[in-house]
Amino acid sequence: MASANLDLVHSIVAAWERGDFGSADWAHPEIEYVIDGGPEPGSWTGLAGMAAGARGILDAWEELRVEADEYRELDAARVLVFARLTGRGRTSGMGVGLLRITGTFLFHVHDGQVTRHVVYWDRERALADLGLSSP
Repeated sequence: MASANLDLVHSIVAAWERGDFGSADWAHPEIEYVIDGGPEPGSWTGLAGMAAGARGILDAWEELRVEADEYRELDAARVLVFARLTGRGRTSGMGVGLLRITGTFLFHVHDGQVTRHVVYWDRERALADLGLSSP
């Protein structure tokens, strides 16, 4: 039986799989949002900060989609999602799939809200940071 945290993360990623990145009702008002690696790494706090950080990713791509490969519940508060990004570069028109972008999303959940969300552009880096092995 899936936990409430896993159900919450499934619902977030399901929206992203449809290309819907507009909702943040799942996020705590003081969420810590981190992008590790990629073209615009950084760390932001709060809903406005998360929107600003995500804008760099969302503005660079057309028809951006997330395709979840695996969900791992690490403990009572953390869920890790292995995923692929698909879409086309807004400037180049190049498909993201051609670049083979495989990312990892780490969600820290407390009382039904995500308090910390880390986007890892490099799956191996995420695994190393978390002391885990490859799926």
